[in-house]
Amino acid sequence: MKRTQKELGYGFFTALFATLSGVVLYLELFSKYSYSQTFQMLEEGGLYGEILSLGSLPNLFVFFIYIKKRQDNRAKGVLLATLCIAFVTLVLKFI
Repeated sequence: MKRTQKELGYGFFTALFATLSGVVLYLELFSKYSYSQTFQMLEEGGLYGEILSLGSLPNLFVFFIYIKKRQDNRAKGVLLATLCIAFVTLVLKFI
């Protein structure tokens, strides 16, 4: 039981790291402004949810890598993190 929770945690935090990396990579590639200016424009436009959802695309690759390596519990952790990110995106969309 303990090992299963540990594997879920690895998958969950891997997905969070992949999402953070996706957000940073997206902003680095597609924004011609500095980070502070970019975040100010995102706040003014209410676009945090959109950037977060685009940043979570690397989770798809992480999920399939874990499935291919037959690390199902880690894949479940990635799925759980992705669902949490989707919920946060939904909340940000309507606030």
